[in-house]
Amino acid sequence: MAVLTLLSLALFIITFLGVNNNGQVEASHQLYPQFQSLTAINVLQLHRTAFHFQPPQNWINAPMYYNGIYHFFYQYNPKGAVWGNIIWGHSVSKDMIDWKALDPAIYPSRRFDKNGAWSGSATILPNNKPIILYTGVDPSDRQVQNYAVPANLSDPYLRKWIKPARLNPVVDPDQGVNASAFRDPSTAWWLNGHWRMAVGSKRNHRGIAYLYRSRDFFHWVKAKHPLHSAPHTGMWECPDFYPVLLSGKQGLDTSVVGKHVKHVLKVSLDVTRYDYYTVGTYLIGKDRYVPDNTSVDGWAGLRYDYGNFYASKTFFDPAKKRRVLWGWVNESDSTSDDVKKGWAGIQAIPRTVWLDPNQRQLMQWPIQELETLRGKNVQISHRMLKTGQHIEVEGITAAQVDVDVTFFIPSLDKVEPFNPSWSLTDAQLLCAKKGSKVQGGVGPFGLLALASENLEEYTPVFFRIFKSSIKKHIVLLCSDARSSSLEGGLYKPPFAGFVDVDLADQKLSLRSLIDHSVVESFGAGGKTCITSRVYPTLAVLENAHLHAFNNGSQTIVLENLNAWSMKKPLMMN
Repeated sequence: MAVLTLLSLALFIITFLGVNNNGQVEASHQLYPQFQSLTAINVLQLHRTAFHFQPPQNWINAPMYYNGIYHFFYQYNPKGAVWGNIIWGHSVSKDMIDWKALDPAIYPSRRFDKNGAWSGSATILPNNKPIILYTGVDPSDRQVQNYAVPANLSDPYLRKWIKPARLNPVVDPDQGVNASAFRDPSTAWWLNGHWRMAVGSKRNHRGIAYLYRSRDFFHWVKAKHPLHSAPHTGMWECPDFYPVLLSGKQGLDTSVVGKHVKHVLKVSLDVTRYDYYTVGTYLIGKDRYVPDNTSVDGWAGLRYDYGNFYASKTFFDPAKKRRVLWGWVNESDSTSDDVKKGWAGIQAIPRTVWLDPNQRQLMQWPIQELETLRGKNVQISHRMLKTGQHIEVEGITAAQVDVDVTFFIPSLDKVEPFNPSWSLTDAQLLCAKKGSKVQGGVGPFGLLALASENLEEYTPVFFRIFKSSIKKHIVLLCSDARSSSLEGGLYKPPFAGFVDVDLADQKLSLRSLIDHSVVESFGAGGKTCITSRVYPTLAVLENAHLHAFNNGSQTIVLENLNAWSMKKPLMMN
């Protein structure tokens, strides 16, 4: 039984206040009425990405594989570059690289979605019929769960979708549910004669993934207990629940259970605007998920990506037996900047995800199809990087490049101690304290992406190694945007995450996808990932440069570096 997923169409710029004492729903949307229907006259191209998915203009924020075609549905404002007028955009592809845009798939048109057609997921029913569950906002601003089906299954692109009035909404929030914080139905899974799905919500400050069951997919009953919940985490958006094999990279259909798998629960925390996940056990008899006691279940927990990455969703790709992750990469400039340039938001490159052999976390890697865009190649091997030394990677288009590098550390004797006052759960704070210019023992070393000729602007992506009494080596990966642009008023944070690696071979690898205004990095083969949005003023187009660098006192060997200029895929409007 194939169960597939749409990338969640998240509610990125919405704040919900909850239910008041009279039981009435109150919702506060961060709207920009002066901007939401302001059409771009000239779409600015300077910082537009080349090989990341984005529509030609306006605000976007989601995939399904069906009969040989990948479908990408995304939240889209057809009239402006900020949140508002939201409909479901629809594009199709045969490889998730080249895309063809179609007419919108879903837009508010019925009483049950009069005030909004929001996030959702898709399931392929046993008779090979896709069905979408999505959140609608009714005339009372209550969030309800609705369904939509293709109007014509013989159409390979599934261009038209209908929302039958009969049975919609299929899930109404009952008296115990916060009707203004009840959204983003997950992919459904089949178990013991019932379909199941999770819906994100909150009760006071407790995040909740409510569990619903159905025999026919149209009549749903809320389970006595949630699938999972956690205190002090706030609203859970875009819940995603799926199995992963204990070993190997092969993905699994969402309905697979058994002793050979663990389960992953991902939630997008509205308060922090980051995605968090845990690895754990699905207790089939109790219909509850229990995280393993190997990571924090909350704000300090594991993240798919420690940078600009939110409202992600996975889907099972039966054609290549893999689970694929898509995530939304928001802008880091202002709303007025978005209006000026005429667009906002991109999608991260789709990633294959699997369970790390240590069974404590996930691994991620760009889908193999991305490599078809690789053009001119430059290689550097066995070069010494002494203290303060930079090596420029020449001969490639540094503003549009895929670079994969392996560093060798000849000696770990100079590793600096990890101060007990530092937090092992706040890598970002440590990165801010120990930036790319602060000399250490082993590190900082890595790449300077989108660098100007004289290094007035650059985005460093680098490792730094510490030692402690708790763990032999602590590896920090940073993507620091603080020097990325001379432009003022931008959000330029030092993003960071710790890398769970033992350094037995004294090697660290780093792959970065650099695409004009985004630097998407994968440390140690995909153990830790960081995506940064940056807007250089000097390091643009042919004026961008790429360097390998080392600012640590220990000499580092640039064992092997491969860089490819990236071609632009087909994105037909």
